[in-house]
Amino acid sequence: MSNTSNTSKSQDSQNTQDAPRNERGGTAEKRPGTMEVLRKAGAQFAELTGLEAESVSSFERSEDGWQLQVEVLELARVPDTMSLLASYEVKLDPYGELTGYRRVRRYERGRADAR
Repeated sequence: MSNTSNTSKSQDSQNTQDAPRNERGGTAEKRPGTMEVLRKAGAQFAELTGLEAESVSSFERSEDGWQLQVEVLELARVPDTMSLLASYEVKLDPYGELTGYRRVRRYERGRADAR
């Protein structure tokens, strides 16, 4: 009986030793894919701000992580074309954890950019 237990512990120990390490010293985590990052970012952003993302207008992956542009409804009005929306720049680490955000633009739903 104890032989089986020791063999199992030995295999677990060996698997942990063979696993790649991350910069935090632990075993490396698989980096999430694009869709997983976008979903996770939306959920984290909503939890922090209380604002639900209507869309992600841009995203970019870099060595430092991810940078997203998220569009949110800040103030609902009637008619809907007068509602106030905002663009937020959202930064994430390489594993999809939110590291910061800031509002970069606020606009009425019915208005196009002057550019």
